[in-house]
Amino acid sequence: MKERIRHTVILAAGRGQRLMPATNYLPKAMLPFLQSTLVATGIDKIRPHIDNIHVTVGYKGAMLASHLIEHDVTSIHNTDGKTNSWWIHNTLLRCIDEPVFVLTCDNVTDIDFAELAADYFGLGAPPCLLVPVEPVAGLDGDYIFHDGPVVTKLSRSEQAPTYASGIQVLNPARVAAMTSGDGDFGDIWRELIAQRQLYVSRVKPEKWYSVDTLEHLELCAQLMGSPAQ
Repeated sequence: MKERIRHTVILAAGRGQRLMPATNYLPKAMLPFLQSTLVATGIDKIRPHIDNIHVTVGYKGAMLASHLIEHDVTSIHNTDGKTNSWWIHNTLLRCIDEPVFVLTCDNVTDIDFAELAADYFGLGAPPCLLVPVEPVAGLDGDYIFHDGPVVTKLSRSEQAPTYASGIQVLNPARVAAMTSGDGDFGDIWRELIAQRQLYVSRVKPEKWYSVDTLEHLELCAQLMGSPAQ
């Protein structure tokens, strides 16, 4: 039996200030997208491949939680006012001692989950594996510098062939044990780099886009096409 990734965490707690005025009324994750919503599109893409879908909520959390219950997610975690990595050290998700596919609700992607799992386990199941993408005009990212699969540096100013997409595979129990829990994912990645325990995948998404503005939302819909996979 092939080793699989059985859990995913979708980060959907953010305010989405650059998407105002739409996010004055809706959480970013519930913005209309391809006859659905951003977060529901992600759930529909993931569900055929990963058994357990966990979601963090914050801004307009009650509205979003109701939407997520309708889409039958496994668990919902309130991280309002916390950093994007707070859940690793401070929720029951920290007890998961196996790989978790992590992405933000504004990442819209098509990726081969079986290939990604094979890469993750083939690298020895590291504490955290970044999924890289080729730079996209108009979208910011941390450029990835690495020695083989081991990440040696992340930089917003120095350029490299790929940067971090906001998608990763990590083991919450191991990451919680190896890092302080102070700060956000940038701090966690720096701590893991210092221990040579942050890796980069050889697998890239077949399609990828990140939504940060209303213009991005429209362009993403054009690029990604139908959500049916």
